[in-house]
Amino acid sequence: MKRGSTLFLKVSVFLIGLPVIALCIFALPSIAREASDTEYASYIYPVLAAMYIAAIPFFMALYQALRLLGFIDKNNAFSESSVKALKRIKFSAVTISVVYMAAMPFFYLIGELDDAPGVIVIGLVFVFASLVIAVFTAVLQMLLKNAIAIKSENDLTV
Repeated sequence: MKRGSTLFLKVSVFLIGLPVIALCIFALPSIAREASDTEYASYIYPVLAAMYIAAIPFFMALYQALRLLGFIDKNNAFSESSVKALKRIKFSAVTISVVYMAAMPFFYLIGELDDAPGVIVIGLVFVFASLVIAVFTAVLQMLLKNAIAIKSENDLTV
């Protein structure tokens, strides 16, 4: 496969990571400074901490996606390395979901204090979006394992 065939996807992964790193560097500290003067501070700080904690597995998943695209470039898409990369992406997505699920009580308290139930929905979007990614990755991982088994069986019969 040509080396640049996955270039668009690699650029897309990079562009997905840029807003998150900008959020972690610029927006979240700004929110923390503004929240320090309000009565919401004790509820907003745990949510901000959860966002920073969830950024770690997010970037780990992006790195694994880049590795997976590298395997595709090198014609190693049907390998155990690809299965391991998908497994790590799945684990990262589940970790993000668990982190935001742990922060859901704080989303609820912020929503109750501010009388804004939309805050709770935002927290649920984070939880369920990462769960959808985890399920999709698990399905891909299973399909890839089956494809590898079929490929190795065909290689043995020839």
